[in-house]
Amino acid sequence: MIDKPIKNLFFDLDDTLWDFQRNSALTLAYIFKKRNLPIDLAEFLPVYRPINEAYWRRYREEEIDKTSLRLGRLTDTFNTLRREVSSELVIQLSEDYNRHLADFNHLFPETIPTLSYLSKRYRLHILSNGFGAGQRMKMKNSGIDAFFDSVTTPDDSGVKKPDPLIFEKALAKGKAEKESSVMIGDNVEVDVRGAEQAGFYPIYFNPSEDSDYIGHQIKTIAELKDIF
Repeated sequence: MIDKPIKNLFFDLDDTLWDFQRNSALTLAYIFKKRNLPIDLAEFLPVYRPINEAYWRRYREEEIDKTSLRLGRLTDTFNTLRREVSSELVIQLSEDYNRHLADFNHLFPETIPTLSYLSKRYRLHILSNGFGAGQRMKMKNSGIDAFFDSVTTPDDSGVKKPDPLIFEKALAKGKAEKESSVMIGDNVEVDVRGAEQAGFYPIYFNPSEDSDYIGHQIKTIAELKDIF
């Protein structure tokens, strides 16, 4: 398992602790109803999700800014589905989505008991590529904010995972050392490879078991109690 003393556990938030896919789908359903858009999520989500992932990749690689991400993913999805939606409505939907996303706060099973257990033994931190204010609101509304000693995002660090610099800034903010730190996240490229390059010990959260990654991985958050 882990053959060195560990003092700090760094977690990604979306799709690691906070069930982003579920909460996002509930938010989209809510805002479509609010704006009287008769859209079937069963048709919308399979198109939207890969487009959203592609936009996030472009955002990580500094090709686009926040506004382009937020508006482009919706515009491209509607265009792909051949739904005529005005640019004004796209802006409204984007604003609605960001306003209401943290209203839905499903966590992965056993997240709170596991964090409660770990926080008595280690210092816990969030290291996320999400937007700072939104991530903090998700943590507060889902009842997990008190478990964490620090939160690092691109908004306050000026850089995104997997750049090693954001890991260094997270260490400085959390008053931690890389030799005694673990990174737990759901994205091999962003969380795992980034952590490896920065000198952290990585643990891949892989609930769907759909990757050929051969390193240390878990499929439930509760497994961390057996490791630590």
